[in-house]
Order: sequence, then C-alpha cells, then structure tokens
Amino acid sequence: MESVTDTIFRQVVAKAARPDVFFTEFTNVSSFASEKGRPNALERLIIVPTDSPIIAQLWGTNPDHFAYTAQHLPKGFSGIDINMGCPDKHVVKNGGGSALIKAPPEVSAELISAVKSSTSLPVSVKTRLGYSKVDEWRSWLTHLLEQDLAALTIHLRTKKEMSKSPAHHELIPEILELAQEVAPHTTIIFNGDFTTRTHFDQTLNDLLNLDEVERQRNPSLRRSRGERVIQSKIGCMIGRGVFTNPFCFEKSPRDHNREELMELLMYHLDLFDSYEAKLAPRKFEPLKRFFKIYINNFEGAADIRARLMTAKTTAEVRHIIAQV
Repeated sequence: MESVTDTIFRQVVAKAARPDVFFTEFTNVSSFASEKGRPNALERLIIVPTDSPIIAQLWGTNPDHFAYTAQHLPKGFSGIDINMGCPDKHVVKNGGGSALIKAPPEVSAELISAVKSSTSLPVSVKTRLGYSKVDEWRSWLTHLLEQDLAALTIHLRTKKEMSKSPAHHELIPEILELAQEVAPHTTIIFNGDFTTRTHFDQTLNDLLNLDEVERQRNPSLRRSRGERVIQSKIGCMIGRGVFTNPFCFEKSPRDHNREELMELLMYHLDLFDSYEAKLAPRKFEPLKRFFKIYINNFEGAADIRARLMTAKTTAEVRHIIAQV
C-alpha cells in the first residue's frame, strides 16, 4: 500500500506475524528510469532479510521504462508485480493503475511483455474487476490470464467502487473456474475485505460448499464448483485489514493485549529513528497514519490518539505514551 508498506512497517508486520510474501509500495518506473527520480525510487525498494520473499510492485505506462526497471532492480526480490488496479486520481490521470483496464488490451499486454522479456523473475499483475462496471471482469481477467502470468491478484471491486462498497466475494468461484480454464498454472490471489488468514479460508470454504446445495438440487451436475476449482493455486492478500489488526497474518489467531500493541508501536518508532539516522530525514507526518493500528480497541484509545496527532517528533510520541 502506498506510503504504508515501506521497509519500516514491513519489519513491524514481520515481528507481529509475517505473511507468506510481502509486496512493496509501488514504484513509478519512469522515476526509476530517470537520473533525477531514481534516488526516491530506490528508497521505496530498500529491503532487509526479514522481508524475504518480497515482490517489487511497479506502476507506469512506458514499456521501455518498465524494461529498464526490471533489468536494474536491486538484488533480493523474488518477483515483479505490475499494478493495474490503483484508483488514485494522479495515477489514473497519467494512464497508470486502473486506467489500464479501460485502455486498449494491447497496452497492458505490451507492458507485461516488456517486463517478462527483461527479467528472469516471476511476473505478476494486481488489478480490479473492472473500471466502471462489475460485469467487465470476465473479459478483462481473461485478457490478463492469457498473458502467462505467475500470479494475478484481484481486488474484488471496480475502480469506480474504490473501497466504498463491499468486495464482490461472490464472484470468487466463477473467477477460479475461468482461471482453471484459461491459465491453470497462474496463482490467483484475492484481495478486498479479508481481515485474517482464517477469515479468507472460511469465506472460500463457504462459497465452494454452497455448490453442494446446487448439486443436490440438480443431480445432473457432474462436478461441484468446489471440485472444479480445487486444482487452482489460490492465495489471499490483506491490505487495509492490517490497520485494524497488525497480527492479521497469524496462522493461529489469538487475542492481543494493550501491552503487546504498545510494544509494536515502540518498535516502529525505534525503526523510524534508526532509518532516519542511517539514510536521510524522514517526514514525520506520514507516521501518524499508523497510530490507529496500535492505539485502538481499549478504553481511552481515542483520547490518546488525539493527543498523539499533536506530536511533531518520535520523542513527543514516547512522552505521551509514557504518561498513559
């Protein structure tokens, strides 16, 4: 996530409960390909041992810049992901992210080809169901599946829906059927409103088991939907869910107390200070978006967050926390 999944926060998540794979916040390939923009782009691609395996997420519209970035990507990445789903106005205005959904299909195909021909790393795409309408999903996803991708991550909303409406979990079985038909070797990763590993597992089981009811009603069905898609490689991506539970990637979920959350916050602050000393001064304001992750769901949390929003340094944050 933009300005969220940087090298600092990934280390926090790894300490809490690491996922199977990390994705970086996305990097503009045109910035990476320019001498002026490269320092900022490289800062987004800083990785540490606890990140592994990690995927470099890229966005842009220029095939040559995608190729250059793929060729000169820092060592240590396990794959390259092309963002074709970001709904940000700036990104869309420049033709990137979800704007690629409504572009001629050869545009997205050329970008994928440029990356694949420039690296030996697995190449994947992250996208949405469509640009304006949900029923765009079949033709759009079919096109992407035909590009021989290692993985396809699907945010189960359209660009127009942003994150304001419920994700369309009900489409999961049909999407898996399509993937099994068009590209059975491609891992399908679902994103949107999943809060934990177990939440996704339960959602998937519920959706596939619903077909058993259909089968009982119609004995002529030779195979249930669950049987048809069970061979697919399936994964789940959690994004905004981490803001309500930094332990969301636990394989065996448990309750976490206030002290554990405070410990994570202190770890986050220590990393922030450490990176500022090693690299360059970091803007403090973006750090405030993380406070609600740790200061939440306990008595007095709202008041503490309000006080923290007035802080201007990590030292002030520590002082406020020490008083509660």
